[in-house]
Amino acid sequence: MHEEITLTTPALLFSAISLILLAYSNRFISYASLIRSLHEKLSEKENDVLLGQIANLRKRLYLTKYMQILGVSSLFLCVLTMFLIFIGSQCLAVWMFGIALLLLIASLGVSILEIQISVRALDLHLGELENHKP
Repeated sequence: MHEEITLTTPALLFSAISLILLAYSNRFISYASLIRSLHEKLSEKENDVLLGQIANLRKRLYLTKYMQILGVSSLFLCVLTMFLIFIGSQCLAVWMFGIALLLLIASLGVSILEIQISVRALDLHLGELENHKP
């Protein structure tokens, strides 16, 4: 037996999902800026470090894309849940809300992977700074 949900139940996730999507969008914008900067540097002089950064950024960019798709899908299903509650399809609404929660969990999980990759990339840069001799 499923617990009955009201219109306010999926609405509770709106602000959380919106803030997460804003953070994902900011990440995407910073990647776009960094990629443009690397493109300029690479056109001046190609080196292995820049090529490694590009490969890392490509991976992070695609992870961010999946984070955004999962987050938007979660929000979409929350809205669909509200519509299903509105028209009286309570059982289907409960299932849609459950799927929305799973999509949000998946989005956050992909975010954790992306953060780990970002930290490794920054750690490499810190290692270069420590080994840099003036």
